[in-house]
Amino acid sequence: MKVTETSIEGVLIFEPRAFEDDRGMFFESFNKDQFDKATNGKYSFVQDNQSVSKKGVLRGLHFQNPPYEQGKLVRVSKGAVIDVAVDIREGSRTYGKHIAVELSEQNRKQLWIPPGFAHGFVVLKEDTAFCYKCTNNYSPDSEGTLRWDDPDLNIHWEAANPIISEKDQIGEEFSTFATQFKLVL
Repeated sequence: MKVTETSIEGVLIFEPRAFEDDRGMFFESFNKDQFDKATNGKYSFVQDNQSVSKKGVLRGLHFQNPPYEQGKLVRVSKGAVIDVAVDIREGSRTYGKHIAVELSEQNRKQLWIPPGFAHGFVVLKEDTAFCYKCTNNYSPDSEGTLRWDDPDLNIHWEAANPIISEKDQIGEEFSTFATQFKLVL
């Protein structure tokens, strides 16, 4: 599995090696030893989730506050998304910056988003299946949402009129956001 560092410290791209022949294709979607090596053995997963969305749906920007913060290893098993992680770790040199990566069933890329990031994605193909492993259980009382279209974040979602949930339409403005995350080196 190829592991690539991104422009934001801690966010990694995993690219599994696929084996294809006339029967089809096989790839290892997760390997604990390789994940532990890339993340210094700091995380373990407790929950797997999957969503299926229509083309044009935008979900995010979500995060879980401490002590229920979540790291996520995300991928697409069918379809395609633009996946976005926003650094909300106070003291980080990339605080308020984001990374956007296309994840698809064709490129098989996976994005590791450690705790301390807001996360969202926009769906590029009909009936896209989005899968993610989480390092902590979901806690509704700890959930936070930043506005997906916040001008301070300046995210180019590649969707003209995205389909947004009511919760995501009323996310917090980044300019008034008080993070509970501190950069841990």
